[in-house]
Amino acid sequence: MVELFAVAIITILAVISPGADFAIITRNSLIYGRKSGCFASLGIAAGVLIHVFYTLVGIGIIISQTPSLFLIIRIVGALYLIYIGYKTFISKTISVDNNHEPEILGNFYSFKNGFFTNALNPKTTLFVLSVYTQVVNPSTSLYIQIAYGIFMSFAHLIWFSLVACFLSSEKLRGKLLDKQKIINMLIGVMLTMLGLWLMTSQLI
Repeated sequence: MVELFAVAIITILAVISPGADFAIITRNSLIYGRKSGCFASLGIAAGVLIHVFYTLVGIGIIISQTPSLFLIIRIVGALYLIYIGYKTFISKTISVDNNHEPEILGNFYSFKNGFFTNALNPKTTLFVLSVYTQVVNPSTSLYIQIAYGIFMSFAHLIWFSLVACFLSSEKLRGKLLDKQKIINMLIGVMLTMLGLWLMTSQLI
């Protein structure tokens, strides 16, 4: 029971803390709407399961013991954030005229945005590894450990879906889209800086 409580608290704190996942949901929800934000949330949840999978099968331990391999993963993740940040920064202004259909981002592309942002996010890698190596007892049943992983994924899905729904509400989104050029630039800069920070922190 103590273990379950610890996993739940750590997961919730990790999910709501600002980072690349939050930035990508904000981007998709504001620019492309609620559906895009929700599919990106689903992608993030799927990305969490990737981290859980390789941790449970022992690859996570190999990564933690092989700095060069983990370094490559971190650099790829940083480059992906920089790419998304650049694309957001230069993105075209979307018309808010109700007589025109807004620009739509495909469901798969939205899912892919969320999936790769999380799957290549070293923050999530360290979070999942830490939970399973520091909090979860090695004697804990594999089924329970899998349940913990599903809970982590589900927590990400629920939180970011709520964020997507809030940011894409018609009234709020309309006001924010009036200032979309500035917002896109700010989100783009934030994602790019996150990527650059992650990259430089690995190379220094």
